[in-house]
Amino acid sequence: MKEYDVIIIGGGITGAGTARDCAMRGLRTLLIERHDLADGATGRNHGLLHSGARYAVTDRDSAAECIGENLILKKIAPTCVDDTGGFFITLPEDDLAYQSTFIESCRAAGIKAEAIDPVLALRMEPSLPHDITGAVKVPDASIDPFRLTTLNVLDASLHGAEILTYTEVTGFISSSGRILGVKLRDTRTGERFERRARITVNAAGIWGFRIAEMAGTRIAMFPAKGSLLIFGHRVSRMVINRCRKPANADILVPGDVVSVLGTTSTKIPFEECDGIRVTADEVNLLLEEGCRLVPALASTRVIRAYAGVRPLVASDDDPSGRSISRGIVLLDHETRDGIGGFITITGGKLTTYRLMAEMAADLVCRKIAVSKPCRTAERPLPGSEEHHVRHQNDSLGKKAAGNRFGLLTDKMDFASKSEVICECEHVTRAEIEYAVKFLDVHNMIDLRRRTRIGMGTCQGTFCMTRVATVLAETLGCPEKAPDFIREYVEERWKGCTPVCWGEGLREMEYMRKLYREK
Repeated sequence: MKEYDVIIIGGGITGAGTARDCAMRGLRTLLIERHDLADGATGRNHGLLHSGARYAVTDRDSAAECIGENLILKKIAPTCVDDTGGFFITLPEDDLAYQSTFIESCRAAGIKAEAIDPVLALRMEPSLPHDITGAVKVPDASIDPFRLTTLNVLDASLHGAEILTYTEVTGFISSSGRILGVKLRDTRTGERFERRARITVNAAGIWGFRIAEMAGTRIAMFPAKGSLLIFGHRVSRMVINRCRKPANADILVPGDVVSVLGTTSTKIPFEECDGIRVTADEVNLLLEEGCRLVPALASTRVIRAYAGVRPLVASDDDPSGRSISRGIVLLDHETRDGIGGFITITGGKLTTYRLMAEMAADLVCRKIAVSKPCRTAERPLPGSEEHHVRHQNDSLGKKAAGNRFGLLTDKMDFASKSEVICECEHVTRAEIEYAVKFLDVHNMIDLRRRTRIGMGTCQGTFCMTRVATVLAETLGCPEKAPDFIREYVEERWKGCTPVCWGEGLREMEYMRKLYREK
């Protein structure tokens, strides 16, 4: 039986960041995820790199954490960040006096917030409503959560960590009130096995409450569902927020070739966390409020809807969860519950994942008497070690891969495999083969998260067959290409059904007919 210094449960961004931090400190590290990386809340959010301004008035501590990490991530992960900047706008129906409170609160939290004349703001961002009464510029940005998670895991592996995806925790090995390891099941083969460690870290997001129950304790988690819409192109240049207390559909984030609008916030039963769906009422609410934020959304194609569950920790009865702090929660279950060798890291935001990981790794090191500092705030993620030089004669596919992976494109064979497979995102055969070889890809859904194939305007309609063929060939199982397509279409269709109308419905029916006949 293999033994480690630390086992981390959860392959979202918090678990990935914790694995990277622990491995960089020289700890024998194992990361476990029951599905694929970023399958939970990490891959189901705006993709917003918060400046912290959204929480400046209501949760100043979280706001300060966000701006600190915002600046760090722009330095260590530039291939994941699109530094768009952001506006908080005031509409005629909003209280303009709130803007002064907002700016004052931002500055108190260390966030640069600058009032902009509405006329100038409209020149800077033409998609804004023409009747805005106020605008504040803040250092928001967009970030790719899938790429960020992948690169954290890649760096953890380069520092010696082991990664087990599609592996479910079924129980714990314990003795005399101490967790000694985990009982596992391979979800693809059914094989059962065990791994031991000196410390086990629960970084499973909203599912962390179940992990805690297995260990014999309880965490008061608040499952807050948030639904979002994806539009078919970049409607705005900048992140656009409503200058008011957080509410529904008050953020639009431009990301890669699309735009993301969100979000709602509704408490749901724990039993629904594994199978959440976006409802028609939520779509209508998002569109009604979103079109007031950015009028052009009324004539922009909605290509899909999706939802995630925020890992909030609270004991109150707030029906939406919006009043609950987005602060970081680190629990030492030895001091809290008398359960040794077990800690939980939860709460926080995608933006603050690195700080969460540092806090968890610090506690792990204290418990096993290791004295090594955190280096994740200074060490760039793979591919971002230095500025990536783009040559004028580079192909479009190589330039796109450079934007996504920076210096890692040097490991991709563009000399003989520069054929573009996914036109919307300009993903080449070289990038697909690199992802399969180095980034733990088993199917098209994994590949989508690593490279963004099928995440553009056509949603995979015109590239699915080519992608499946290249993937199956690269994996050495060409006969599985039809199975890859079937699995991919079934998974992607879930996000299309809530927005089936107009041109979108015709396009979805075309895709269904095309692949049914194949």
